[in-house]
Amino acid sequence: MGASPAVEDFDLVIFGGTGDLALRKLLPALLHRFADGQFGPHCRIFGVARDAMSDAEYRERVRPALVAAAGGNAMTVEGFLARLGYRSLDATRDAGWDEFARTLSAVGERVRVFYLATAADVFVPICDRLRLLGLATGKVRVVVEKPIGRDLASAQAINDAIGRSFAENQTFRIDHYLGKETVQNLLALRFGNALFEPLWRAEHIDHVQITVAETIGVERRAAFYAGAGALRDMVQNHLLQLLCMVAMEPPASLEPDAVRDEKIKVLRALKPLGSDAARLTVRGQYRAGAIGSEPVPGYDEENGGGHARTETFVALKAEVENWRWSGVPFYLRTGKRLPQRVSEIVIAFRAIPHSIFGPNAGPIAPNKLVLRLQPDEGVKLWLMIKYPGPGGLRLRRVPLDMSFAQAFGVRHADAYERLLMDVVRGNPTLFMRRDEVEAAWGWIDPVLEAWSASDETPKPYAAGIWGPSAAVALIERDGRTWHEDAQA
Repeated sequence: MGASPAVEDFDLVIFGGTGDLALRKLLPALLHRFADGQFGPHCRIFGVARDAMSDAEYRERVRPALVAAAGGNAMTVEGFLARLGYRSLDATRDAGWDEFARTLSAVGERVRVFYLATAADVFVPICDRLRLLGLATGKVRVVVEKPIGRDLASAQAINDAIGRSFAENQTFRIDHYLGKETVQNLLALRFGNALFEPLWRAEHIDHVQITVAETIGVERRAAFYAGAGALRDMVQNHLLQLLCMVAMEPPASLEPDAVRDEKIKVLRALKPLGSDAARLTVRGQYRAGAIGSEPVPGYDEENGGGHARTETFVALKAEVENWRWSGVPFYLRTGKRLPQRVSEIVIAFRAIPHSIFGPNAGPIAPNKLVLRLQPDEGVKLWLMIKYPGPGGLRLRRVPLDMSFAQAFGVRHADAYERLLMDVVRGNPTLFMRRDEVEAAWGWIDPVLEAWSASDETPKPYAAGIWGPSAAVALIERDGRTWHEDAQA
């Protein structure tokens, strides 16, 4: 495949330009798009933060991250750095804003992207200043990181406030999971093949599992995590978005609102959990343990104590109350300090109604379709086949395994690469619409309220295991088990 076509010249401004997200994800993603020839000749990137430094100092600060991302291609790094500038601005102070507005406006009308890689409490002040300086008009977009708010009321307030400055079609609420290759391939598998869509319903699917597991702790996000927890940080956005992609009806097309209209229907069909939160949800908090062979501290040790009610692990059972999914449970789990870094969707099909093979063939396990989002993106379809050789007909479950890296032999773009260029092009298909965000909070809020009203604190689990034992009980009392790739 050839390089992707270049887009017209644009400005992209990263508020929070010295932060972890900018250095680890955003700037490397832009570097790869630059290397692929997608920048016009006069594109500009600006990092914005409160630190006082020059353009040259900022370039040196970000250079190590870019060198690591470029794999030793010094010419690419230098070419990208030449497009990169820096401005010291504080969302709560006037200094420097007028000059920055003149810098942006000096090149005339063009696409401008303002990426808010900041704490949510400065989203609104930044948007207000951009509007007052006349920078929220024309071909301008604003990108907002999750989580948007802490609950439905605060999300509505933030959306209202951003809406004073930017129209809905200018507002891109990003969830990078939607930019992953495997999520795109979920659409391709379902709607580009005659094989799966007729089976994609309650008559054939026993249950669905969605797991997003991390080996890291809260680390540099400790202050944020203390006030958020895993339900707000991961379930309200990442996991519910993945659930929507699995459960949605076929859209009429891939037009942005056609896809998002189907996702919002799923969110509105979710069975409320509030009254059953104690039975259908599990929350945990990691203690000291080991990841691999390395000892790691517990959550309280990392945070100095005082956060006994903050969950670092959530497992829950959800149901979509519509004709396609009636009676099919969706098991969701996410956590920190788990044994593996893995994100995957498991579609577990129903068992065959009757075996013709006899006892010597061995047990016949149901089929599974496993979509791995990270770290090794790919698709596995587990099937029963005959074990080779004489001695009777013996069956074994084996995977049809497609690793994207092996199948295509090319580097595939990081999620942020795709999503950033979609913003530049003005394509909102893979971004959350306001009603999606608020519908997700509407489902999450009763769970938060039930937890708050309960005296129970998150259940402890040692770092390096798959969460508290109650998470195992959650699925096993239904006669099912969490998927582990080694056992299929």
